[in-house]
Amino acid sequence: MSSPQNQTTLGILFMLAFCTLAPMMDAMAKATPHEVPIAQVLAARFSIQVVLLYPVALLAGLSVAVSRGDIGLHLARAAALLTATGCFFTALRFMPIADAISIFFVEPFILTLMGAVFLGEPIGWRRVAAAAVGFGGALLVIRPSFSDLGPVALLPLCTAFLFAIYMLLTRSMSQRVDPIVLQAHTALAASAMIIPPLLLMDGSGSALLDPIWPEGKALWTLTGLGVIATASHLMLTKALRLAPAGVIAPLQYLEIVGATVIGYLAFGDFPTPLTWVGIAIIVGSGLYIIQRERRLERDLQAPAPPV
Repeated sequence: MSSPQNQTTLGILFMLAFCTLAPMMDAMAKATPHEVPIAQVLAARFSIQVVLLYPVALLAGLSVAVSRGDIGLHLARAAALLTATGCFFTALRFMPIADAISIFFVEPFILTLMGAVFLGEPIGWRRVAAAAVGFGGALLVIRPSFSDLGPVALLPLCTAFLFAIYMLLTRSMSQRVDPIVLQAHTALAASAMIIPPLLLMDGSGSALLDPIWPEGKALWTLTGLGVIATASHLMLTKALRLAPAGVIAPLQYLEIVGATVIGYLAFGDFPTPLTWVGIAIIVGSGLYIIQRERRLERDLQAPAPPV
């Protein structure tokens, strides 16, 4: 049996693998030819995850049964993730990957505020201030993109909001459903939502919903997107199971590094100086919130002083 220290080290390695793979997934979405509608990109991303994850769950001996009370929650998680992914993939067609991911990283601030409002989780003025500063950093990234692209620059912000909802729903289910099974059910529900409209709109000429037969580059990018998305989320799941969330969470900001490198090598994109300032503010504010949450968690776990 491995020691807790070895498990934490392994969890960190899985998280580093996720931070490497996740920008590759985004690069596959960005590289997919624009004649492929976003709805079809989403269908490929989630249907491939279904094909890959259910066999993994069955081979691992996990139950894939769904309780009646969880059906609505599975559908809500899928709807939130499907819409969030659609917003993000649409943004990637017009924005550098690093810019879009940087704006998305206001999600921890939104999740912190939502947890206080909807779950009654305690939140002090310091974390509220850090969230406000983080939003200010996001505005520095959004502003030049908004001048060039208009409302499209706000799509990563919509992704962050929807993903925070997805995470809130995940918190309520993760204690009773295995993470692999949870992801498989989410992918199945998302596929069931997006594939029927594609079939109904076939031949309609709709730029959003009329599917094409993928060939050449599109076939490879769509397949790569689904496989890498599945692998990256398995890495994240494994990391969270092996290492404390407080150790793993700060490492997620390494995604920005991976996104910058891949964006530059694959698409020639590199953040502007103002964007780097915004990124630094977002990361600094996020790390402060993580540090505060870790301190509060330690305080709650500390034994009471003797009377």
